[in-house]
Amino acid sequence: MAIVTRPRILVVGAGFAGVECVRRLERKLGPDEADVTLVAPFSYQLYLPLLPQVASGVLTPQSIAVSLRRSSRYRTRIIPGGAIGVDSKAKVCVIRTVTDELIDEPYDILVLTPGSVTRTFDIPGLTDHARGMKTLAEAAYVRDHVIQQLDLADASQDPAERAARLQFVVVGGGYAGTETAACLQRLTHNAVKRYPRLDPGLIKWHLIDIAPRLMPELGGKLGETALGILRRRGIEVSLGVSVAKVSPTEVTFTDGRVVPSHTLIWTAGVAASPLMATLGCETSRGRMVVDAEMKAPGCPDVFALGDAAAVPDLAKGEEGAVCPPTAQHAMRQGKVVADNVIARIRKQPLRPYVHKDLGLVVDLGGLDAVSKPLGVELKGVPALAVARGYHWMALRTGVAKARVATNWALNAVAGDDFVRTGFQARKPATLKDFEYTDAYLTPEQIRERVERHKLREA
Repeated sequence: MAIVTRPRILVVGAGFAGVECVRRLERKLGPDEADVTLVAPFSYQLYLPLLPQVASGVLTPQSIAVSLRRSSRYRTRIIPGGAIGVDSKAKVCVIRTVTDELIDEPYDILVLTPGSVTRTFDIPGLTDHARGMKTLAEAAYVRDHVIQQLDLADASQDPAERAARLQFVVVGGGYAGTETAACLQRLTHNAVKRYPRLDPGLIKWHLIDIAPRLMPELGGKLGETALGILRRRGIEVSLGVSVAKVSPTEVTFTDGRVVPSHTLIWTAGVAASPLMATLGCETSRGRMVVDAEMKAPGCPDVFALGDAAAVPDLAKGEEGAVCPPTAQHAMRQGKVVADNVIARIRKQPLRPYVHKDLGLVVDLGGLDAVSKPLGVELKGVPALAVARGYHWMALRTGVAKARVATNWALNAVAGDDFVRTGFQARKPATLKDFEYTDAYLTPEQIRERVERHKLREA
């Protein structure tokens, strides 16, 4: 008598794409139609666009970490860890758990949404001394570190050390870097009032980017507006410039300038998760090449989406156009992939992904913002209302919305706090401490591991 088993759906990653996919699967699949498993290092979805506001203390970390277990229809099994390799022929995913145990997880349908990692270059000292802004822990560390520099500068008797600790360098003129520099500059500007021994004129923020324009996706006019806001605040913006080398006490720019500084925050773009290279499928700049239904050609029953996939942008109508790695695309791709997975199980036709970009929003802290919703250029308070309204609506749960709204209101009324948590003080928290890009297996290592597992079971 044949034993009928439910299809095993394995979703890798709990970002915007992965969570939207899982939630839709839970809502639309019957309890006996399939088993759903999610691989994620943490049991929350991080609302990444608001990370600079956590670093600056406007929002608490918990307010943008949306629990995965709040769903009333929750029935997904969560494996706490990260996928480090996939054998698409044997349909096995190799997972490293948070306790460093390696497990082989079989699947019938695989949904890959592992996201991205910080893009770095072979710059001397970069990974040893730079700090990132990609995770919740990194944002908390950056906040502690920046306030720590004020404390140490205030206590120092050496004018050179004091000046070096009050210079901060942010690399990356995209949204993450611009918002990080703007929000943290505002934090230090307000904090220095509580340090009467410090000269406010010594606090200097540098924002540099190799590109010729700041946030080019906004267009020339709004980009110039944002640039003007930053420079009026005293942030020194240098375009066409990058980092040549980094040491614990100084940063050397490619134009020859040497800035005495103990703080380098690296936000110079992202790269697709190295997981995508382990499948042996076609990639484009590290992102897995998929069709309009987000299926991976050559990898049976594998879907890929989000930052790690080159999803065709059919709404643009341009040959070869792919969707940008933004939250609004990832969330919508997650829903379409969930529908396509269900259609595959029910033997129904799949549908392509089509979404017209809704625009971009940039919150620069305080009352400063620039936004371009549906092509309409806004700045100041109207842009701020659109930016915060968009982020607030995009938060997945009512609890998260309540926390964020309360934090915004409290910050507007009571101002900033300048407290270090302290438990992070003796940890380095540099890029190499958070980016485990050396943990992934090669296709050969994956096949060898899977074959050994089959022999043990035989």
